[in-house]
Amino acid sequence: MRTGIAFAVALALAGMALAAPRAAAEDTNGADLTAPPPATEENRPAVLAGTLKKVSETGVITIGYRDASFPFSYVRPGSSKPMGYSIDLCLGVVDEIVRELNGAPIRVAYAPVTADTRMDAVISGEVDLECGSTTGNVERQKKVAFSPVIYVAGTKLLVKRSSGVASYRDLAGKTLVVTSGTTNEAAMKRLNEKYKLGITIVSAPDHDGSYAMLAEDKADAFATDDVLLYGFIAAKKAQATMAVVGDFITYEPYGIMFRKDDPLMAATVTRAFLTMAQSRSLADTYRKWFLEPTPTGELLDLPMSVQLTEAFRALGADD
Repeated sequence: MRTGIAFAVALALAGMALAAPRAAAEDTNGADLTAPPPATEENRPAVLAGTLKKVSETGVITIGYRDASFPFSYVRPGSSKPMGYSIDLCLGVVDEIVRELNGAPIRVAYAPVTADTRMDAVISGEVDLECGSTTGNVERQKKVAFSPVIYVAGTKLLVKRSSGVASYRDLAGKTLVVTSGTTNEAAMKRLNEKYKLGITIVSAPDHDGSYAMLAEDKADAFATDDVLLYGFIAAKKAQATMAVVGDFITYEPYGIMFRKDDPLMAATVTRAFLTMAQSRSLADTYRKWFLEPTPTGELLDLPMSVQLTEAFRALGADD
């Protein structure tokens, strides 16, 4: 497991490489990490293509959202409109698209996705930006593109405080729930097989379903990204009964997902993040969702990690 500044810098560079337009290979060795120049009348493309062309012709951009990935993307009770850290960052990308299209009015539409359906929704064009809690790993980059890193999480376990479970090693012969289609699901299955732990691994269709299985004693632990687990504790007010335990099992660099092989869109996303970083919007958005009470009243109090700090600094953010 890599830690420290070296890992942070690697992640920062990886985030920039993910956002840079790529002609063919996903290998970022020797990639040009130079940011695209600011959008002006002179350098706007004469012929639109890809996502920008679609948005220009329809006047609509569709954001794919998760309904239970607090605080990244979720829907408050009684509302049909999603909110969260990732949603706010995606709206920053929409602002840049509006600038690219000379201020043309654009309507933002929202479409729900799940861990299982999110990639196909992007690839098929059902959604233009997927704004949730999605890890931008090498395997996924073969099919879709990602923004610079927006958060660095890692797989941990959520358990009941009375369970006696302190790490994955304590799950031998017990039941673990994971959310279908997540990197956590694949990681825990590999871990179980590698160490022959005898864990019964079951899948729920979404994070709410996974949490419910733990709460209802249908599972002994729930494995997903640590920040989502802390979010559940805060949202459910379960501090007295639930705890996040164990070492990090994986590291998960999150990004906003969009269609691959779309250089105009890739340049627009990069430009949006540079603008947000240098205007302090990235830092302010982080503070809003992780250091202050959220609009729905929860307080996570999670300071920015050194890895994410370095990723934002690589985009030009101040300390």
